[in-house]
Amino acid sequence: MEDIYQFKVKTLTEDDFDFSTLKGKKILVVNTASKCGLTPQYEQLQQLYDAYKDKNFVIVGFPANNFGKQEPGTNTEIAEFCQQNYGVSFPMMSKISVKGDDMHPLYQFLTEKAKNGLEDSEVSWNFQKYLIDESGHVAKVIDPKTLPTDDVIVKWIKG
Repeated sequence: MEDIYQFKVKTLTEDDFDFSTLKGKKILVVNTASKCGLTPQYEQLQQLYDAYKDKNFVIVGFPANNFGKQEPGTNTEIAEFCQQNYGVSFPMMSKISVKGDDMHPLYQFLTEKAKNGLEDSEVSWNFQKYLIDESGHVAKVIDPKTLPTDDVIVKWIKG
């Protein structure tokens, strides 16, 4: 079984981001979009991050244009949108693909039981959430429509 710590990605500002720096933390990985009906979830994601960022918890966002072309912007435009509209301060990565032939290796890990040891899943829409435990393993897959502040997520963080 693999863990998330093998992955290195780029942030929205093209800096290197190494998941191994998050060892020992609970991680919520979410694919985001700026022009989606679920885009207001950025607000709850930020609330969740503010509430638990000092309690070994982090959110890592991955903008993706896989659904209805709802993330057409450049990394710079996405960064400005997140900051201006939602005051996003949790780590946001550069745009990737979360399904299909060009799926990013991180999402292959998240969605394939052979790699993550938990379950096969498919990213069904923007704002699907993957909860990663303190040892870097997938613990839960959360439906896009489930709000970030839902009890199922908060209880898991507090767990």
